[in-house]
Amino acid sequence: MPLTSRPLLRRTLVTLGSAALAALALAPAARAADPEYVALGDSMASGPLIPDVTGPVACARSTHNYAHELAATLGVAGLTDVTCSGAASKHMTEPQSLSVLGQPAGTAPPQFDALTGGTRLVTLTIGGNDAGLVGVAQDCVNLLPTGTPCKTRYTQGGVDQVAARIDAFEPKLSAVLDGIRQRSPQARVVVTGYGLYIKPGGCWPAVPVLPVDADWLQGSVNRMNGVIARQAAAHGMTYIDLVTPSQGHDACQSPSAKWLEGFVPTSSAAPLHPNRLGEANYARIIAGQIQAAR
Repeated sequence: MPLTSRPLLRRTLVTLGSAALAALALAPAARAADPEYVALGDSMASGPLIPDVTGPVACARSTHNYAHELAATLGVAGLTDVTCSGAASKHMTEPQSLSVLGQPAGTAPPQFDALTGGTRLVTLTIGGNDAGLVGVAQDCVNLLPTGTPCKTRYTQGGVDQVAARIDAFEPKLSAVLDGIRQRSPQARVVVTGYGLYIKPGGCWPAVPVLPVDADWLQGSVNRMNGVIARQAAAHGMTYIDLVTPSQGHDACQSPSAKWLEGFVPTSSAAPLHPNRLGEANYARIIAGQIQAAR
């Protein structure tokens, strides 16, 4: 080869090498921007106080919530988990103000920002905060077996105020599901209900709510599940029933059996939320339905 050609060859190889390195550098970024699985939802999905925390501390998102367990089971190429404690349906499209112990802790971006046209799986758990279910349950604590049922405080003019909130959530959920489909048209969308928090009649004083309130509270959860199931079906999406497989695993059960904690947790989990065993079993149930449909 003539000596005058060698500098040109070196420049050409350097140029090609730089282009190849640039392409390699861009590849991981492209994958990160186009996750295979996006997890959306509230604290039932985020797994508050279950070690270890990932993401914003105020979102209380666990590395052992059902999204992480499901991603490992399915072997997905990439998970973007934006679940966040306190999230309501509006936080799919609006930022969520965060706080820790009552102190401002920034904001979480709209959860829909994680969705892309290349997303292949979306899970969603939402609605509990729209209806204020945890706050209602906290109001129902009754240390006396002869106390006044809290159900009566939430019934005004013969109207169940909690049931009214749940019914008002239905069009909001419809809009959320439409938004997911618009942003990720190729994705399989899995929408979960909420689990069995307390068995029929409750277990006062272990879980200090009166029997009538135990049935009313779980009945409210079941009403929410009905809304979720109905809207999932209307949108051609998969609904996951978590009440039926939760039989024998409610907050009244032993620490080794329960999937959901009561007012005083017996494991590392938030009160009135799934523990690690619950999140793992939710992932197992969801994975089973996804795999069965393949």
